[in-house]
Amino acid sequence: MGQQTTPPDGGDDNIQPVDLKAALEERYLAYALSTIMHRALPDVRDGLKPVHRRIIHAMSEMGLRSNSSFKKCARIVGDVIGKFHPHGDQSVYDALVRLAQDFSQRYPVVDGQGNFGNIDGDNAAAYRYTEARMTDVASLLLEGIDQDAVDFRPTYNEEDEEPVVLPGAFPNLLANGASGIAVGMATSIPSHNVHELCDAALHLIRDREATVEKLVEFVQGPDLPTGGIIIDSRESIIEAYRTGRGGFRVRSKWQTEDLGRGGYQIVVTEIPYQVQKSRLIEKIAELLIARKLPLLEDVRDESAEDVRIVLVPKSRTVDPTILMESLFKLSELESRIPLNMNVLSMGRVPKVMGLRDVLVEWLDHRREVLLRRSRHRLAAIDRRLEILGGYLVAYLNLDEVIRIIREEDEPKPVLMETFSLTDVQAEAILNMRLRSLRKLEEFEIRTEFDTLSKEKAEIEALLASDAQQWKTVAWEIGEVRKKFAKATELGRRRTQFASAPEADEEAIQQAMIEKEPVTVVISEKGWIRALKGHIADTSGLQFKEGDALKVAFPAQTTDRILIVTTGGKVYTLGADKLPGGRGHGEPLRIMVDMENDQDVLTAFVHDPAQKVVVASQAGNGFVVSEADMVANTRKGKQVMNVSMPDETKLVVPVRGDHVAVVGENRKMLIFPLVQLPEMARGKGVRLQRYKDGGISDLRCFAIAEGLTWDDSAGRTFVRTKEELTEWLGDRAGAGRTVPKGFPRSGKFSG
Repeated sequence: MGQQTTPPDGGDDNIQPVDLKAALEERYLAYALSTIMHRALPDVRDGLKPVHRRIIHAMSEMGLRSNSSFKKCARIVGDVIGKFHPHGDQSVYDALVRLAQDFSQRYPVVDGQGNFGNIDGDNAAAYRYTEARMTDVASLLLEGIDQDAVDFRPTYNEEDEEPVVLPGAFPNLLANGASGIAVGMATSIPSHNVHELCDAALHLIRDREATVEKLVEFVQGPDLPTGGIIIDSRESIIEAYRTGRGGFRVRSKWQTEDLGRGGYQIVVTEIPYQVQKSRLIEKIAELLIARKLPLLEDVRDESAEDVRIVLVPKSRTVDPTILMESLFKLSELESRIPLNMNVLSMGRVPKVMGLRDVLVEWLDHRREVLLRRSRHRLAAIDRRLEILGGYLVAYLNLDEVIRIIREEDEPKPVLMETFSLTDVQAEAILNMRLRSLRKLEEFEIRTEFDTLSKEKAEIEALLASDAQQWKTVAWEIGEVRKKFAKATELGRRRTQFASAPEADEEAIQQAMIEKEPVTVVISEKGWIRALKGHIADTSGLQFKEGDALKVAFPAQTTDRILIVTTGGKVYTLGADKLPGGRGHGEPLRIMVDMENDQDVLTAFVHDPAQKVVVASQAGNGFVVSEADMVANTRKGKQVMNVSMPDETKLVVPVRGDHVAVVGENRKMLIFPLVQLPEMARGKGVRLQRYKDGGISDLRCFAIAEGLTWDDSAGRTFVRTKEELTEWLGDRAGAGRTVPKGFPRSGKFSG
């Protein structure tokens, strides 16, 4: 007979219908709150998340101070998960390892012995092999914890107590930074220089209303463990610190090394924060193999303790700045460090805070800690003074005290009554050792009594005066600044500031593409491909059934191709991005957002210095610079405004000083080029007037050289300026019938 699992009454009474939506909302909210409050966001006062706070507290309980011996990390992790943090041992060990890594933490909180991982991304050794103790930073964070500086709460099993927050004499939130992802919110704070933070905090004590602009004079920007160079403008840094949101562009530090005979190599000595060096080099090698870095010959990792990545240029003529700019664009040699100062204010409220708010809250916490420690010390002094008063009575009446203790059954009440003592004083006299009687001299007691009375008066004065409190907090901060000054090895600024060099954008684009000759082929139906090499004879090209060649022209992979449609739109494609010559290529409509009722009119290699005349079927046109035709998006750029049934018909390079226009009615008009306006976009002006039909062809030429055309047989005709007199006129004229010998097609080229 199996065990009965249903209630004896059938269980109907114990089933409660719950609305699924309400249940999910309630449970997910509980999870979200737990993640935000107890896992992912740091407290603004000590800059720690619960796991880090518990690790430091556990090490403190184990006595692992910065001057004590090391202990196995397995013991530390065991204590943390056994007493304070009921989570996985590996996650706790990972957090402990991170606190010890000098390339992860700007000011390591844990002093590790053994393999704690490296900048290549290798893992630390298992916790049975590694050992740890605290650093001076952790000691500062704990300073005063045994003097009632902060509140304690029961641990998860209510057997022990743990601090709600640490006293935090070290500005840890900004000094070491933090990152974490909660539910619906995340935090990302880079590390900063403690010397600068202390300067800013001291200024805030002097001037509580100091602006962010003033504070940024002290805190110039992040100071990352791995160095690097921040290339943001001062305005964007100030804005990021004002709002608590933003980011910083960090570049690797590099220099050129002369190899003699004009040769050189580039050496990278610092890489951006949290970039794995091995992965970075793999990525650069992959780019090399993919021929994305035509200026780079080779990359080598010559790092030992320090970072040393060697980049070998293709030739000695390569400009190192352009080579590095192309690498910054393509690899993690440049990285963006986000700033999102989403922290727990007062340990309870998650919010995004600016630099000033964070420092103010840390200062308020330091003052609160000072007051609590002072009150704790005051209570201890009061207790001691009470006992010393009792000792003084005992000393002055020693024989009577001894008699009472020897003869009375209950000496305590008798002592209290005889000498008007308090319970504490009588207890202290009774607990005195006999050997103390020898030392119990009135002079010593009075000296200690006077010293403590003086200290008591000082503490009472401190508690009564705001100015005195801030003066003490400032002195404490000054001591921290002295300990981590920029003159020390740990305190020196690692991350520098610079503005990005002004490099030619076009040159950088070119540097990222291997230069090779190609032939761009576009079919009637809008299929595009790029064949390797320059092909003079295009008659052998294959197309899909019912399709044929529209346009083919030579180009380089570094070129940009402008594609003009009948709707007056221009699209820009990089020649290196075009599909290869195998097969029939790809439809243009996949690569750009082309309207269905438009077709490709023509395509050509972009030349920023060139201008073209665009003309519509109806005979309108204008001059446009190719630089104004470039479109950087899939949507393209509307250059000529045409509406059906009219459409863009011709795109002709500008040359010379005159324009010859031929209509479908075989009438030709020649007028000066200056009569055409230059615009970036528009409908254009009338080129030639037609009763019916539209434009057939257009050519720009220098009148002094005469007008040329080719007939269908390939013969070239030239008409001189004198011979063209009867066709010369002003723009928008009707023109006259074409000269004798003009091709029947109505085109200038047969």
